[in-house]
Amino acid sequence: MSGNWHNSAGNGRHLMPPMLAMHQDGDGHALHAPVLVLNASYEPINVCAARRAIVLVLKGVAMTEEENGHFLHAARLALRVPSVIRLLEYRRIPHQTRALSRKNILLRDRNTCQYCAEVLPSGELTLDHVVPRSRGGASTWENLVACCHSCNRQKGNQLPAEADMRLMREPRAFNLHTSRHIMRLMGRSDDKWRKYLFY
Repeated sequence: MSGNWHNSAGNGRHLMPPMLAMHQDGDGHALHAPVLVLNASYEPINVCAARRAIVLVLKGVAMTEEENGHFLHAARLALRVPSVIRLLEYRRIPHQTRALSRKNILLRDRNTCQYCAEVLPSGELTLDHVVPRSRGGASTWENLVACCHSCNRQKGNQLPAEADMRLMREPRAFNLHTSRHIMRLMGRSDDKWRKYLFY
């Protein structure tokens, strides 16, 4: 299929099966609940409302990976409301990474020292070059991490292994899909999302 995934099902308003309604024991707001959208590769690419997710599943564009516990029913149809859906065909997503900056490194790392896991205010954190600049390390997403002053002093001009230190996670570029839209909703999202999210 061509075009963006969100155009695959039109606007979704006229595609809901007739007489489809929330089960009487369900939450009337369930059609507006956020649903995590995965690419065919299981990469998180967006968040949509449950209503659109159901349309995508009914049209055969996506399949349900996780359910949120609610269900819809009509005369000849009972459908569980998804919490996570996965597109059946891979969609190329434009490469959109945030600008490399101190602020965005700290945002990616959630103001958490990547060596000791202490969460600190921005002003109490430094940026550490995993491979020190004096040893050829570049200022890139993959070589910069949030670091407290104590760990920065301990590591000094060494590689983490040389200083007997270990990174919490492998640093990577901060993707707009996983940062701006998805992380904003994580606080009120289903716990079932977490295993699909990078951060």
